[in-house]
Amino acid sequence: MKWQTRVTKLFGIEYPIIQGGLAHLAYADLAAAVSNAGGLGQITAMSLPHPEHLRKEIQKVKRMTSKPFGINFAIGQHGRPYEEMVEVAIEEQVPVVSVTGGNPKHVLDKLVGQPMKKLVLVASKRQAIKAEELGADAVIVVGQEGGGHLGRADTGTFVLIPQVVDAVSIPVIASGGIIDGRGFVASLALGAEGIEMGTRFIATKECVDAHPMYQNAILAADETATVVIKRSLGMPARALKNQWTEEILKLEKAGKGYEDLKTYISGVANKRFIHDGDAENGFGWAGQGAAGITDIPTVHELVSRIVNEGNNIRQSLIKKEK
Repeated sequence: MKWQTRVTKLFGIEYPIIQGGLAHLAYADLAAAVSNAGGLGQITAMSLPHPEHLRKEIQKVKRMTSKPFGINFAIGQHGRPYEEMVEVAIEEQVPVVSVTGGNPKHVLDKLVGQPMKKLVLVASKRQAIKAEELGADAVIVVGQEGGGHLGRADTGTFVLIPQVVDAVSIPVIASGGIIDGRGFVASLALGAEGIEMGTRFIATKECVDAHPMYQNAILAADETATVVIKRSLGMPARALKNQWTEEILKLEKAGKGYEDLKTYISGVANKRFIHDGDAENGFGWAGQGAAGITDIPTVHELVSRIVNEGNNIRQSLIKKEK
């Protein structure tokens, strides 16, 4: 069975499956593997130290695949300037640019007249409508099940999808808690035209920057293994529960502000966990879907599995109708 939607046509990909930006993890090896498997891989721009590092990653992906790929710009409240990074993406004529974690207007404005497709992550119907007005070609809708940064309202993915689908005319991509063919088909049934996965792609062989401890922590997770931190800062984000996140929550409960929390929630603390495997002195992002992740396949095996599961589900539904 074919899986053609407006998302596959828009991005020139075989399957409407997109790999999330994954701070400090989404580099050339993973991005190229996802694109080669028929999905859309992405490089995380703002985790790189300098625009020329981004250029090198882009050129590395181009050597590893002839398929479309994207660059993700995570622009946050305490993020670095991103203008020079965007200029590199333009100079290298990257096929897709995605924007997460902030107001996408300035990035989208810089892309006016450029051939690259524009993708924006949203967490509410209002944000989706605004993204379309600003020129987004498609939106990713993330519910509170997702890993990393989320919307401020605790709205689930499967509630958000139909709300956003009914509110915009551009394609909608579902994100948050999706790890397999069941979530894939369910998302499409609710009107989405593709899915984005983050946590599921961390637990793959080509996510070479993820420490085995981090990957195994995802495999060991159950439905209660994640917690939302940074809510008091207006930037809620879901991470694996551990001693470090518990301390963050204590500080938040005590009314501490960003200055008191910044060393706990920093990229340095994140990298201690995900790169160095320090399980108690850092944190790792993960969504609630981790509860259903039980292995570390290759990206090709994972994408093929999801597509095959989706095909089987569609065929079983057709048989039931008959």
